[in-house]
Amino acid sequence: MKRICVFCGSSAGHDPRYRAEAEALGRLLAARGIELVYGGGNVGLMGAVADAALAAGGTVIGVIPEALVGKEVAGRHVDHRALTRMEVVDSMHTRKARMAELADGFIALPGGFGTFEEFCEVLTWGQLGFHVKPMGLLNVNGYYDPLLALFDHAVAEGFLRPQNRAMALADTDIEHLLDAMAAYRPEPVSKWLKDEKQL
Repeated sequence: MKRICVFCGSSAGHDPRYRAEAEALGRLLAARGIELVYGGGNVGLMGAVADAALAAGGTVIGVIPEALVGKEVAGRHVDHRALTRMEVVDSMHTRKARMAELADGFIALPGGFGTFEEFCEVLTWGQLGFHVKPMGLLNVNGYYDPLLALFDHAVAEGFLRPQNRAMALADTDIEHLLDAMAAYRPEPVSKWLKDEKQL
């Protein structure tokens, strides 16, 4: 993996471990020579992961819609240093598509609706066979336990195949998660579940 797209909150959350893990991820990506692709802002966990990667000598590519440039204070990072590259696009849809195009894999740090939506969208694209890139949740302090339980519930209730559920990698340890993503080989399987009436 040459580039990883990180989805995360524009807030830092209440627990200082969230910021600490975002910074650790940024440093580790830089140390492994993996470029960071992210949403372009310098606030919350977005700013933390980007600042840490830049400070460690990493490459950081931001992608941000024009409408959010002022709100997310795009471009000013460590000691007012600019990102390696900033791409300003016309919409949120274009932002997501461009980040997905640039990245070889995806990690979600803690975040809110936007983070959930971005991660679940790339999962859906993977499920439909639009890409075969690894997708992982960095489950800081059990933050994603409820979402992972929901995925398991969807399997139990017949809305999700176990093979598709397995596409959502998760770990509490950053290095383990990156190693799992590097080894990821999706099992080719149809999204579609058999209709019970056809059995």
